[in-house]
Amino acid sequence: MAEHDTQDKRSGPLVFDRQLVAMRRARSLPQLADHDFLHAHVAVELSDRLMAVQRDFKTAADIGARSGQFAKTEAANSLDRLFGLDLIAPTRKTAHAGFVIADEERLPLAEEALNLIVAPLCLHLVNDLPGVLTQIRRALKPDGLFLGTLFGGETLTELRQALMEAEIETTGGASPHVAPAVDIRDAGALLQRAGFAIPVADSDVLTIRYDSALHLMADLSGMGETNVLCDRHRRFMRRATLQRAMQIYQGRFADPDGRVRASFEVLYLSGWAPHENQQQPLRPGSAKARLADALGTKELPAGDGLTD
Repeated sequence: MAEHDTQDKRSGPLVFDRQLVAMRRARSLPQLADHDFLHAHVAVELSDRLMAVQRDFKTAADIGARSGQFAKTEAANSLDRLFGLDLIAPTRKTAHAGFVIADEERLPLAEEALNLIVAPLCLHLVNDLPGVLTQIRRALKPDGLFLGTLFGGETLTELRQALMEAEIETTGGASPHVAPAVDIRDAGALLQRAGFAIPVADSDVLTIRYDSALHLMADLSGMGETNVLCDRHRRFMRRATLQRAMQIYQGRFADPDGRVRASFEVLYLSGWAPHENQQQPLRPGSAKARLADALGTKELPAGDGLTD
């Protein structure tokens, strides 16, 4: 326990209220099956990516298992053993063998214990993402694979704009309502910092259409993805502010048929635990062929210019 307290003090100010994250997930669990379309989409995408890897993974962990969507995929069925981890206990319908209640920020995983770790749509709500990625890398056997997803910076940009503008108009100030997110340009660097080899990060923006912004907010509540920021206002939003936000959203982000758009950017991360047999980049100066020969051009000595 003392080690965890020290780690928390070093990690800087807290952004997310992790106790509230657990409460919101628990509250959403009974209705999650009606709102987990994003989790289902991401689970299938991770499964397809995993099936493309020519490797047999025997023991795996699913961090942030939620409704068990990844456990239902084709790739999961090819594993010898899959452990599920989440902040809250699953329902009888979503539970699968080897489920463990655990906080993503303090993973109960032994060093070099797993061949594969997947983390679908849970890492965007941890306070120390580099630290969690380091825990994941240490839990992988050499040449083990990590596949994870989290929401990126374009997620809910429409809702963020509408709420901020409405709050400024009606109260004279604005408070945070949508969580900050990792930029795709920083994602690969985070993987490298955590010690992963061959880090890859890419993104996909999904546009979901709703009858109204209120239907979007109901979906977010059903997913357990409502505001869990430590700096959030502790009181309910004013009715006038909410009504104005809905007007702004409808006027700015509605299609001709009246339905509104909501953006969800999903960042896909992958990296390998280092192993001596992995492909390594060539050392500078070790090339056996000259680039000038390949291009059919004349090589200029360093420092020579193209003009006098």
